[in-house]
This record gives sequence, structure tokens and C-alpha cells, in this order.
Amino acid sequence: LHSAVTRIQVQRPGFNYTFAHICILNNDKTCIVDDIVHVLEELKAARSSNRTNFAITYPITHLKDGREVYNGHQLGGVTVHSKDRVKSAEAIQLTYYLQAINSLNDMVAEKWESIFCDTVELFQKSNRKVKMYPFTSSSLKEDFQKTSRVSERYLITSLVLVVTLAILCCSMQDCVRSKPWLGLLGLLTVTLATLTAAGIINLTGGKYNSTFLGIPFVMLGHGLYGTFEMLSSWRKTREDQHVKERTAAVFADSMLSFSLTTAMYLVTFGIGASPFTNIEAARIFCCNSCIAIFFNYLYVLSFYGSSLVFTGYIENNYQHSIFCRKVPKPEVLQEKPAWYRFLLTAKFSEDTADAEETNTYESHLLVWFLKRYYCDWITNTYVKPFVVLFYLVYISFALMGYLQVSEGSDLSNIVATATRTIEYTTAQQKYFSNYSPVIGFYIYESIEYWNTSVQEDVLEYTKGFVRISWFESYLNYLRKLNISTGLPKKNFTDMLRNSFLKAPQFAHFSEDIIFSKKYNNEVDVVASRMFLVAKTMETKREELYDLLETLRKLSLTSKVKFIVFNPSFVYMDRYASSVGAPLQNSCISALFLLFFSAFLVADSLINVWLTLTVASVEFGVIGFMTLWKVELDCISVLCLIYGINYTIDNCAPLLSTFVLGKEFTRTKWVKNALEVHGVAILQSYLCYIVGLIPLAAVPSNLTRTLFRCLFLIALVTFFHCFAILPVILTFLPPSKKKRKEKKNPENREEIECVEMVDMDSTRVVDQITTV
Repeated sequence: LHSAVTRIQVQRPGFNYTFAHICILNNDKTCIVDDIVHVLEELKAARSSNRTNFAITYPITHLKDGREVYNGHQLGGVTVHSKDRVKSAEAIQLTYYLQAINSLNDMVAEKWESIFCDTVELFQKSNRKVKMYPFTSSSLKEDFQKTSRVSERYLITSLVLVVTLAILCCSMQDCVRSKPWLGLLGLLTVTLATLTAAGIINLTGGKYNSTFLGIPFVMLGHGLYGTFEMLSSWRKTREDQHVKERTAAVFADSMLSFSLTTAMYLVTFGIGASPFTNIEAARIFCCNSCIAIFFNYLYVLSFYGSSLVFTGYIENNYQHSIFCRKVPKPEVLQEKPAWYRFLLTAKFSEDTADAEETNTYESHLLVWFLKRYYCDWITNTYVKPFVVLFYLVYISFALMGYLQVSEGSDLSNIVATATRTIEYTTAQQKYFSNYSPVIGFYIYESIEYWNTSVQEDVLEYTKGFVRISWFESYLNYLRKLNISTGLPKKNFTDMLRNSFLKAPQFAHFSEDIIFSKKYNNEVDVVASRMFLVAKTMETKREELYDLLETLRKLSLTSKVKFIVFNPSFVYMDRYASSVGAPLQNSCISALFLLFFSAFLVADSLINVWLTLTVASVEFGVIGFMTLWKVELDCISVLCLIYGINYTIDNCAPLLSTFVLGKEFTRTKWVKNALEVHGVAILQSYLCYIVGLIPLAAVPSNLTRTLFRCLFLIALVTFFHCFAILPVILTFLPPSKKKRKEKKNPENREEIECVEMVDMDSTRVVDQITTV
């Protein structure tokens, strides 16, 4: 396999590049290859010459030239005899290092990587007993973007399901008052906003990434609720009013809360899109979400508002809600066939004149269910204790999960499942998790290496590690020569330069030491490095992070000034400091906005209840997503930011209606709030869940995390809106008795009611004048 890889050729005009042309070179101008290749070559030579005394030790072995090399990250699944002699190894890892010094070299290297993967796969077909998992510098990027391709048909299925359910949610048996077109146009409004944002990002040179798959679902939760709330407000208006008056009432009733929740989205996602967020994918996602939400607000005001007016005129003229045909009077319908009467079923004004208290929209299934059954059931005295008990169970499980939260830095969580990244990382975790990556231990100041106490300090710091160290090798070299390690400075340095580093087996250590000549020609070691490897278990990532923190604290307090480094530390540090930053900043901005808006809203108690509800929902989502094996990574953090806004979207209208209600009892106002806003919440929730379900089948870890987080957010918010809040608000503040206005018997109101009947039409207008 190694020979086949080194023979790979990249054809360019006039020249064919091989591995030897683009590899990173040693000091002797030969390609750097893994030490295990030299071990295998020596093993092959020993076998061909029938030598049986050649042995490989683990995790440090000796080459023919006497060099000590570390093979812990090159041999995996190792079983050993006594004295660390390798009996067998289940896996070998070969790494090839390429140059990227200019654009041509970079292009050739990229092409070489592509041919490398094809070569390994071809080699696999002819050697089926051996499993091979190639991985290159571009594999992660390709596998990350693969999620978009494998998600296409699932997203189309999701769109079809949401369109169907949105139309059904806006439909009712009454063919005049049914609004199926508004369900479709509401979804079209959300789609237009999402496409507008994608177009703007594209035109401004933005880069697409697979996290954008979450944006349609962010827009679905926010945009559809706004349109359903407007439709719910339309149902509350009086049918005898002009369309303009009904539309004005709809905008006055629903657009204030929709404007405030849109502002909350813009603030929280705006903070996520700011320079305070260090993760580029999260910043671009938040930026795109802000643009989509802003245009969704404009489109709801203009496009959807106009559509509502249009369907209002259709209703006002008693035209069919789908076919826009004039619906005949009941006496005319009696002469038609049964199927015709079924399609054109409608109530006229004179049909409901005798029952003025009956709302013609109550025939809608969801309105009828909430008003007739659910509101009375959830506020029943015998149901409340079970809801409170269920909430305590919810808090207990959420706390159990919250205490186990871990920050995810596993890159396989953001790629599609059947990919090279997943196969490679799975194999690496299985076979190469015994030891940590090689950690560089850098002493960056001149110390007294010849001093025995300093020697003891350095050895103490590196104690417990597998060490590849010039310092320890040099001390052992002196002991073998029966020379004391506590030599004078000049003798110690001269022996190091002129004897130790000249020996072939130790010559490679010259790259680990920096010498400097002083003004009196005295040579001093001004800096040096050693390499350490820690023994780890299966939870290598967590252990490595703890090890990094321990070594850092030690470097600040030790006598010897040193730093530790491994390329993976860069990612770990950046990820650890960045993964929670968007969520933290968004939470602070949301609380800030809620606090200052408390002085603007009619009652600051609304904001208090809203804050408590958001905290309860976020706490539950974090806890349950941990129990569902979702780590706190970039995707889940973005979902939690969205969860803040989704909760406010659904709970704010309920809470404001309850808190601002006067007279009557708490139970009465809880029922009223559910009747007024419950239908819109239920409609948007059903469409949202149906849209999420196909996402669960996408073969990608990214969409799996996305589905689990968004599903939990929707479920927990729905649980609070329809169970927790309706029960808790019936026995906690605000008190309605204190708000009840006592009427003064001296200040009586006289009401004059004048009924005006237009003889030419079926409309009846009640004009009420207060004297």
C-alpha cells in the first residue's frame, strides 16, 4: 500500500508530480514518512534473511540505527508479550505530509489527495480482508457539505407535508369562512423571506454551509405562528364590519406582539452574528436568520396582509373560499345534488340572527375542541395536581440531564453518517485511544540543565508520561559512560554538542535544542523541547482537555518556565471558549431587552412571567437533549438561541392576555387566553412537528442533532403553553380581585341601542351610543 501511494502521479502540462515532488523534506532532503514504515521495512528485511531476533516494542521501539521512536499513534489494537514486546496489532495508521507553499503546489496536493483516496479504495477491492479508511485535509469539508445533498428529498417531503397540514388547519366546513388559501400563502410568505435572505447572502459573497438547513425551520416556527395569529384575530372580528375595519382590528390585535417577538429575534440573532461570536459558521447562520426574519416581517405586513384583505372581500361577498364563486342561498341549494350542497355549505347572517352569542367560526375543529373541552379540562380542580406533579417530574429529569452536560468537540457530529470522516474517526477511536496525541513540552528560557536539582524538577514535571526526550536520553547516555550528570556547565554543554548529538542514534535530537554563543564564546542552551504522550481511556477528548488545563496551571507556578502545545489544543481552546459564547450573549441580550421593555409594556408582570417561562423551557431542553445524547456543540447552541425566541413567540400572547385581563377570575382569564391564542399556537405547532419528522430520517449527524434539539424545543414549549402555564396561572399572581373595578352607583351608564336594518341586503348593523 505504501509503495502504491508513493507511486501516485498527478499529471500537469509538461510534468508529472509524484509524492517525492510535493512531500515535506527532512534535513537530509528525503521525504518525511512515519517511523512505522521504517519498522515494517526492517521487519520485512529480517524475515527475508530468516532472522527471528527482531522485536517491536510498544509504545516506544528502537530502529536499526539505534534511534528511539514513538509508535503509539501508528500501531493500534496492540497486544504485547512481556517487556512491551508486540505480539500483534489490529491496526496501522500511515500519515503522508504534503507541502502547500504556493498556489500551484496547493492545487497539485489537492489533486494528489483525491487520487490518494481512489488508490486506497482500489487497493481495498483487491485486499478485502483488510479494512482501509482514507482521510485527507479536504474530507471534513466535503463530508460537511454532503449533508445538504442527502437532505434534499427529505426536505421536499417536509415541504409537502407542511403545505398539506397548513391548508387543512385553515380550512373548515363553512365554505365561505374557510381560508385554505391563507394557509398556503402563509407558507409562501415564509419561503419568500428565506429565499430573499439566501439571495442576499449569495450576492454579498457569503459562503453556504450545511448549518443553513436549520434556517427554514427557524422561519417556519416564527413565520407560520405570525400568520396563524392574524387569522385567529380575523375570526374574532364582527362579520357585519367592513373589510377595512376588520383588517385594522386584526393588525391592532396581532401585529404588536408579532413586532415585539420579531425584534427579539433580531436582537438575539444579531448578537450571534456580531464579532463577539468566534465560530464563523454560527455567525453566518445568525446573520442569515436575521435577514430572513426581517424580510418575513415586511412580507407579512405587505404580502400576507394583502392576501388577508383579498380573502376578506371574498368572504364579505359570500364567495366560495377556494373557487371564488358566489354561494347560493339555502333555498336555492336545496334543489341541488348532495355533493353540491356539501361543497357549498355556508351560514348566512340571517341563520345566526337568533343566536347572537354564537360565533360562526366555532365550527372550526380546533376552535370547537379548545372551547368545548380542553379549556374546561385543564382548569379542572382534579387535573391541576397531576399537572403540577408532572412538572416536578419534568424538572427532576431536566436537572439530571443538566448536571451531565458536556461540550462536544467531536467533528463527526457535524457531518453525514456514511462518510470517510465517520469511518476514520470511528476506527481511530476504537484502535488508537490508548494514548493522547504527542504533546510538545517547550522550555523557552535558559535554565541550569547541569544542576541536579533542576534536572529533578524537569523529570518530575514529565513524570507519568511516555517521553521522547533529548534530556532524558542525554542523562542516560552520561550514566552509561559512568559520568556524573552534575557536570560543570561547560563540560555538560560540550559533551552534549560534541559527543551526544554526534552519535547517529541521537543526531535527530539536534532539532530539539537551540544553542547560543555569548560574548565570551561560551555556549548556552537557550531553549529546548521534549515530547510527551499521556495514557488515556475511551473518553480521550475530556481527559486531554483536563490534562491541558493541569499542565497550564503547572506552567504558571513551576520554577522552570515552559509551555505545552499540540495542534489539537488550538481547536479545543477555540471551541471551548466559543461554543457557549453565542448562547451566552443571546441570553444576556434577551434578558436586557425584557428588562427594558418592562417599562414600555402595560404591565411589567408580563416580562417577569415570560422570563421565568423561557428559563424553564431552556433548562428543560438542555437537560433532555443531554439525556438524548446531544452534546453542547455549535448546532445545539444555535438551536438553543432559537429556543429563547420560539418560547417568547408562543407564550407572550397568552401571558399578556391573562395579565392584562380585569374582573372575573383567574380561571376565566386562563380559558379566555387559551381560546383567543391557543388555536394559532396549536396550528403552528402541528405544522412545525410535521415539518420536522422527515428530518429525523436524514443520514447525517448534523440533522440528527438539529431534529432532536428543535423537536425538544417545540415539545417543551407546547407543554408549557397548554399545561404548565394554564394551571400555574390559576393560583399564582396576578390577583384579579384587586383589579376588579367597583362601579359607583352614582355614576351610572345609560346605553342607547339603535338597530339599523338595510332592507336591500342581509346585513344588520348595531350602533351603540353611550350617554
